[in-house]
Amino acid sequence: MPASFRPFFPNQTLLMPPALQEWLPEGHLAYFIADTVASLDLAAFYRRYEEGGARNQPFEPRMMVGLWLYAYATGTFSSRRIAKKLDEDVAYRMLAAGNRPAHRTLAEFRQENLAALESLLVQVVGIAREAGVKRLGMLAVDGTKLRANASKHKAMSYGRMREEEERLRREIAELSAKAAAVDAAEDQEYGADQRGDELPAELQRREQRLATIRAAKARLEQRQADADREQGRSPEAGRKGKGRKPFAREFGVPADSAQENFTDPQSRVMKTGQGFQQCYNGHAAVEEGSQLIVAAELTNCAADSGQIVPLVEAATAAAGGAPEEVTADAGFRSEANFAQLEARGIKAYISLGREGKLRAKTDCPPGPATAAMAARLATEPGKSRYRRRKAIVEPVFGWIKHVLGFRQFSLRGQAKAQAEWRMVCTAVNLRRMHRSATG
Repeated sequence: MPASFRPFFPNQTLLMPPALQEWLPEGHLAYFIADTVASLDLAAFYRRYEEGGARNQPFEPRMMVGLWLYAYATGTFSSRRIAKKLDEDVAYRMLAAGNRPAHRTLAEFRQENLAALESLLVQVVGIAREAGVKRLGMLAVDGTKLRANASKHKAMSYGRMREEEERLRREIAELSAKAAAVDAAEDQEYGADQRGDELPAELQRREQRLATIRAAKARLEQRQADADREQGRSPEAGRKGKGRKPFAREFGVPADSAQENFTDPQSRVMKTGQGFQQCYNGHAAVEEGSQLIVAAELTNCAADSGQIVPLVEAATAAAGGAPEEVTADAGFRSEANFAQLEARGIKAYISLGREGKLRAKTDCPPGPATAAMAARLATEPGKSRYRRRKAIVEPVFGWIKHVLGFRQFSLRGQAKAQAEWRMVCTAVNLRRMHRSATG
């Protein structure tokens, strides 16, 4: 007896208009994000439309926010890919209610509303607090290197900049002389109105390159001058040191090895698991019980120590109260950090050296706060509380890099990269809250 298959008529048209909500299972992440966005204060997104004026009818900001948050929560960070998903993915089509904004429109919305988008992290933390996260327990703080939207091969050292600047100056002078000679010969042969454009094009290319190098060189020198002033040096002192030995270089003159990137000048070369890359350093403060990111910061400094206090302050503001405990690895250690946390009444568990080292060295100067930290970590309860760090914060960075696949920024510049980092953290929180709500 032949098998009897279920009906299959791919060319059959639907007799009634379909409801996209029926094509997604109950409890889908898209529903959760749509409901969450509907409860957010989105006044900042609507403000730019209040004055009116001549423009094409814009897309609903609530829809655009929902699309971007769902995209980041599902590992899609490109406006082109979102535009493609709107044609192929039922969840995107449901969130857009049948609208199909072009990728340029999506990209412009993100660019124009970065400040409002990054501020949603605080609102989402507030919603979580109302839903059950009443107060902060222990905060685990950590940082991770994320690649900038720039290649390290588009960087140049200060020493190489000086060599290239001199070479380009010579070539421009030679080409200018040749151009003048060619112009004079053509004027004599064809008249004053005739001239070739090959040499001017070569000149223009070299002059643009020279201007780019000079701008990067000036940024390096300004950054070095600021660093010298922080160390107590002044332009008037020159190379004179406080002792007998003079400084190795003039005030405001970087070392030849100092580098500047032409694509994203605010990013820095940092050591990663894949070698040295052009990066930013993203930090997050994660709450122990919920594993929600309650604060997120981004810097272009590879060191972590300067970020723990700003993260605690941001977490306190977002959660409506200070945490009881804070834990972090040795990258955040310093006498000043220990003293500030102690002054705030926060019990800290911060390693004084690299884990796994029997006699780890520390650059913390001897002080009462460092001594108190060493005594606390020497006790069994202190060791137990510090061990919680890995279980709280490191899984969150694992979700960001390996579940969402976010390892490189789409936007350039520290301010824009920080906004994108907070968007990622908001998306991770939404996924975590959805999972908690659906069991």
